[in-house]
Amino acid sequence: MTRDPGIGNRESGIVKSGYQRLVSHAAVLAGGLLLSFSALAADPGTALQQSGTDLADRASLQRGARLFMNYCAGCHSLKYLRYSRMAEDLGLSEEEVMENLNFTGAAFGEHIVPAMPAEQAEDWFGVAPPDLSLVVRTKAGGPDWIYTFLKSFYQDESSAQGWNNTLFPDVSMPNPLWEMQGLQHPVYGAPDETGQPAIERLELARPGTQDAAEFDRTVRDIAAFLEYAAEPAALKRQGIGVWVILFLAFFTFLAWLLKKEYWRDVH
Repeated sequence: MTRDPGIGNRESGIVKSGYQRLVSHAAVLAGGLLLSFSALAADPGTALQQSGTDLADRASLQRGARLFMNYCAGCHSLKYLRYSRMAEDLGLSEEEVMENLNFTGAAFGEHIVPAMPAEQAEDWFGVAPPDLSLVVRTKAGGPDWIYTFLKSFYQDESSAQGWNNTLFPDVSMPNPLWEMQGLQHPVYGAPDETGQPAIERLELARPGTQDAAEFDRTVRDIAAFLEYAAEPAALKRQGIGVWVILFLAFFTFLAWLLKKEYWRDVH
């Protein structure tokens, strides 16, 4: 049974920061996926949906952390991210993290590891679930790939797991979010070049506990958290960036005053 740590009960998350949103607009200048990174290849003919993730939205990152820990961390690790670093970056206290997000008994300063031992996972699934620390950086499309992937599961009785995925055909994992999303069935169209009927779209055959908008936010929050986990320094870089912009603006103003004073003496 999935545990709900409860940190997402408040609509705005644990900490709501308007400053972070300012940073997003001023300074940006430029679960579980039971697969090996070598196999993480999307169908080139499948268009990715726009996730709309925002690393400046701390509430979204907090919700994403809660969702990841409840639905993904049982199998997958984030071996390059420590609980303590996550707490600092997302505005969480040690108590909140240890009580609500740490289900393995790891120390606060340790890396995030899965509850399932890798040896047992390999015996059960045939392959150990991969670490997801850098999954967003390894995928073309980044968080959009995660967002689309998690929304593209459908029931497939011919699959060993009973599930398949339009973005990643023959995926070897079940849908971890099916209770919230509901059960999707494929609608087939004309046969493709192989003679097999192609999937035109997915239809919701049985509703889940969330409506479409709520589930979109759920998947967006997970994608945003994994985007953060792939490069935690991005948050600090954005914070520094706004001061760099202010400094450059002030320096430009001083340079203009200096130029004006210099040319007044010349004339």
